[in-house]
Amino acid sequence: MANIGFIGLGIMGAPMAGHLIADGHTLFTNTVGPTPSALVEAGARVCLNGAEVASQADIIFIMVPDTPQVDEVLFGKDGVASRLSAGKIVVDMSSISPVATKDFARRINGLGCEYLDAPVSGGEVGAKAASLTIMVGGSEAAFATVKPLFQKMGKNITLVGGNGDGQITKVANQIIVALTIEAVGEALLLAAKAGADPARVREALMGGFANSRILEVHGERMVKRTFAPGFRIDLHRKDLNLALTTGRQLGVALPNTSTAQELFNTCAAHDGGGWDHSAMVRALEIMANFEIGQKQA
Repeated sequence: MANIGFIGLGIMGAPMAGHLIADGHTLFTNTVGPTPSALVEAGARVCLNGAEVASQADIIFIMVPDTPQVDEVLFGKDGVASRLSAGKIVVDMSSISPVATKDFARRINGLGCEYLDAPVSGGEVGAKAASLTIMVGGSEAAFATVKPLFQKMGKNITLVGGNGDGQITKVANQIIVALTIEAVGEALLLAAKAGADPARVREALMGGFANSRILEVHGERMVKRTFAPGFRIDLHRKDLNLALTTGRQLGVALPNTSTAQELFNTCAAHDGGGWDHSAMVRALEIMANFEIGQKQA
């Protein structure tokens, strides 16, 4: 059994950390606010800061919202880097900038330690079910060491390449998801405005080449108007901002990603930042002055 650190015990991090404790590992934790009582009762050892976590653990996981928070956890006052010793492994499972990730990895490597970027897809449901998709960038040796721990948190685990490649894979994932939500929203809205039953249109499309997991799950949410968050619009906006920023840095135009981001921005402007990302369709409905569940006059 290993001494493991886990920093960031939010809606994703807490269940992920719980799976590691359940596997018998000793867990040293730090988070904003109180450590969830369930983890403490299961044996988590609460630390004052990242430095204390790094001094106790051989493998340190990080699961925080964005690039600035990872920077602070690693290199801020009493950060992880201040107490790392050679041979330890830092694993960032947050979704952050691929460009910044390469710099973070270089600085951690300079301390004689390994660095893996390992963002996830699957949301809170996947975190609780230990069924996350984990996209990893880093060395094969570090990946081989950490893979048994990844397997306690996820199902589809892939070493994509070097540092930064895990993060760019997550960015690519979020582009595909956003653009597919937009396509499903446009299609169902057009069908509904034409007078067709959107539920039956969706059912028919699921039997053809247009079928997708997003048509199945998010299309149903659009039809049933169930926009309680599984993955919040504000979080997807953050991810698309990473995509657009990285695109500018690399000189790659992402025109449809920009459109999807503006639709998310429209939802946020209508107090919808906390809606599920399937509610992107609400921006399309606002422009059409028509809702998918609405009946023609």
